[in-house]
Amino acid sequence: MNTLHELFKKGEATLCSFSRPDLEARLLLLKAVSLPSEVIYADPGRLVPPKRAEAYDRLLARRLAGEPLAYLTGEKEFWSLFFRTGPGVLIPRPETELIVETVLRLSTRGKERIIDLGTGSGNIAVSLAIELPKAQILASDISLRALRKARVNALRHQASNISLVHSRGFASLKKDAWRDRFDFVVSNPPYISLAEWEALPAEIKLHEPRRALVGGKIGLEFIHKMIPAARPFLKQGGHLVIEIGFGQKDKVLSFFDESWKNVGVENDLAGIPRVVAARRG
Repeated sequence: MNTLHELFKKGEATLCSFSRPDLEARLLLLKAVSLPSEVIYADPGRLVPPKRAEAYDRLLARRLAGEPLAYLTGEKEFWSLFFRTGPGVLIPRPETELIVETVLRLSTRGKERIIDLGTGSGNIAVSLAIELPKAQILASDISLRALRKARVNALRHQASNISLVHSRGFASLKKDAWRDRFDFVVSNPPYISLAEWEALPAEIKLHEPRRALVGGKIGLEFIHKMIPAARPFLKQGGHLVIEIGFGQKDKVLSFFDESWKNVGVENDLAGIPRVVAARRG
């Protein structure tokens, strides 16, 4: 039998072409052996049963074949929380945390209503639910698979102030009861162009949901429709907060007419314009 340390070094060597082979080898080993992370450091000489070692080998092989790490481990960290994810559900990205930061900056911390459009794994909605416990959050997605993961994550983090809705955009929300009711509409919408999609790594193209990433031929079609569609759902003074892609700032800002006020852009840690926020006038 191999020890934990021997398997870890084997995985590190196997994944040497990745940017963080040490991290990936450790996470996959923890998944295979079902032990707490501290055990690898505290007891590296522990022997691993052959079946667990074989499970580790299978995970390494799947990772080498391009399957995303988050799908293999079954979770991804976002806003210092761990979210269940899996095939067909967009993997949360660290730059999307800027949406949460922007909403918290604009929030009154009171009994606000928030729509998270295209919630995916629920990472934005759950993070806001925890930070804003008085808020009521409506999280929608066209994907039933994504909504199942969002439900699991809401329960996992005890975010009881979230309601989930199956909807294509605002289609299922076009009722008078929803109009002029929300303080925030937030979204990490699809904004990648078809050309950008074709140039993405196979790891993304073969595994992550295309409709959660591709916004149309030029990439901005979804956002162009979403901006005017969101306005009727916001209270006067309510905010729309959306993520955008590299080089899209000027074009997205041109989509806002005079009915929107305080239209601004937040840069991510790399200095890239990443989040646009606007207030309904």
